[in-house]
Amino acid sequence: EATTDDDLKKIFGEYGPITSAVVMRDADGKSRCFGFINFDNPEDAANAVDALNGSKFDEKEWYVGKAQKKSEREQELKGKFEQTMKEAADKYQGANLYIKNLDDTIDDEKLKELFAEHGKITSCKVMRDPSGISKGSGFVAFSTPEEASRALAEMNGKIIVSKPLYVALAQRKEDRRARLQAQFSQMRPIAMTPSVPPRMPMYPPGAPGLGQQIFYGQAPPMMPPQVRRALL
Repeated sequence: EATTDDDLKKIFGEYGPITSAVVMRDADGKSRCFGFINFDNPEDAANAVDALNGSKFDEKEWYVGKAQKKSEREQELKGKFEQTMKEAADKYQGANLYIKNLDDTIDDEKLKELFAEHGKITSCKVMRDPSGISKGSGFVAFSTPEEASRALAEMNGKIIVSKPLYVALAQRKEDRRARLQAQFSQMRPIAMTPSVPPRMPMYPPGAPGLGQQIFYGQAPPMMPPQVRRALL
């Protein structure tokens, strides 16, 4: 809180010419513990970020980064969150089981007991509607894909409270959509082009005369009787 504008200029000025440096303060003049420094040269700003980000001043670790608009910052945070979720999903890919056809009496604890003998369970959940009623399905995550495969082989089809369990590897939403689209494409009937016999030109009786034009699909022009008699 004791850092001033001059302190910022002194610290960051070592990396290049600064056009402005300001510590943000509230209406009472109290430091809000962040500020902005504007360099004349973008390369100098990048060097300052590399050198000072994570450094400690007055026993506080500083975050130093490129100033961003709110929309840019939100987009960056969203990207980092999605990347973290993807890495977590990839880490447990093949170790998470989807269970269906559960009896209504099966809760999280009972589901865990059913699968515990096949390996170390990291999470276990029976899906429920907003009223708390079981949806008859759930997920069991194991510490390794090998344990999940063993549980799948042993538990799929097993009768639990008069119902056969359906057990399969859980899939990410995008993977499941891609699989369903592929199946749909294979099931769609292939349109067959109807077989049409070739159309043959229609000729009048007898061979066409020399130099006479023959029209496709209609009779040749008729000769007047006078011309026909002259030819004879």
